[in-house]
Amino acid sequence: MYPKISTNLIEENYESAKEIYGSYGIDTEGVLEKMKLIPISVHCWQGDDVTGFEPGKESLSGGGILATGNFPGKARNADELRMDLEKVFSLVPGKHRLNLHAIYAETGGKQVDRDELQPEHFSGWIKWAKKNKIGLDFNPTVFSHPLADSGFTLSSKDSKVRNFWIRHVRASRKIAMEMGKQLKSPCINNLWIPDGSKDLPADRMTPRKILKESLDTIYEEKLDPNYILDSVESKLFGIGSEAFVVGSHEFYMGYAVENKLMLCLDSGHFHPTEDISDKISSVLNFTDRLLLHLSRGVRWDSDHVVTMNDQILSIALEVKRSKVLDRVHFALDFFDASINRIIAWIIGIRAALKSILRAILEPTEILIEVENEGKYGERLALMEEFKSLPFGAVWDMYCLQNNVPAGSAWLDDVEEYSKNIILVRK
Repeated sequence: MYPKISTNLIEENYESAKEIYGSYGIDTEGVLEKMKLIPISVHCWQGDDVTGFEPGKESLSGGGILATGNFPGKARNADELRMDLEKVFSLVPGKHRLNLHAIYAETGGKQVDRDELQPEHFSGWIKWAKKNKIGLDFNPTVFSHPLADSGFTLSSKDSKVRNFWIRHVRASRKIAMEMGKQLKSPCINNLWIPDGSKDLPADRMTPRKILKESLDTIYEEKLDPNYILDSVESKLFGIGSEAFVVGSHEFYMGYAVENKLMLCLDSGHFHPTEDISDKISSVLNFTDRLLLHLSRGVRWDSDHVVTMNDQILSIALEVKRSKVLDRVHFALDFFDASINRIIAWIIGIRAALKSILRAILEPTEILIEVENEGKYGERLALMEEFKSLPFGAVWDMYCLQNNVPAGSAWLDDVEEYSKNIILVRK
């Protein structure tokens, strides 16, 4: 149904593009090799609308997150989710990672509260990752739980609530470390909490002091960075925290720098007109590594499916221009229940990869040369001309080399999978 680009046409277009890029000093063969070393950490929660597999829980229950839509056939258990992910990975080029939340534990139907989770509850995921030769990343799930209903978790004034979440995050670190150890690839353990107020607080300082104390308790145990990389993530506002978020950008940037943690910048967690690309070179002057959550904000919602828009392109370009590809980790964070979830995943992964490829292909050295000569008009002109370079032909070759469909032909595979698997789920 969807057009399939012939191998001969892909090869012909690529040879032409290779010559054009070569005239600007860009080695497309080298770029394609470099792309093989850039994984995307793919978020599992797009596949089931952030529900997870805790016994007796059938939907997301608050905590600053909301998945909208009711497209049929979401994954109902870990086996279905893994099956869907395998289909997704088969239709995107490159070797990637999977990003898990704690609520995706497999407890054999037993009620295991989050502060009691152990690495054994993720043995199925580790085994699957080994089979597919991919790495795992991890996240404590500090939302959608009765002890998050007040709107405060690690910054709660209630010691019972606060200590529960401290225990959960500490348990999550041990799980992440075991994942990294077994898979021989450091597992990023990223912490985001929804704490904040719907309306104006009278005291902003106290919850931030409490949060800092909670974090100090969590991270006082030093774990091997060969197996785990700790990260903290901020947000401007959320559902139920429109007026005040305890873990703001300034709070977490200060904490990450002071405690030598990784900072996570989510492209949907700032003002709608604020671009995180400009923050990359600033943050990396003070931290060793940076986690980037690629998302797409639309008005108040921070988690639309990633597309190759100006924001994602500017992020990729800044990483390339700053020469920090080896210090940045790319991950996805969105969830859309209104469309086919497999399609949403693939759109986002391919868009992120296209943006990174297009950025690496940019003849940046020429831009820097004219900039150093003070030729700012020429710099702007070249930036505009580079936008029309034939990166699409290089992308098609990247797909061909990785045995995945170029163009829109992957939609045929998804339609067949949906008809036989997704749409028969009840």
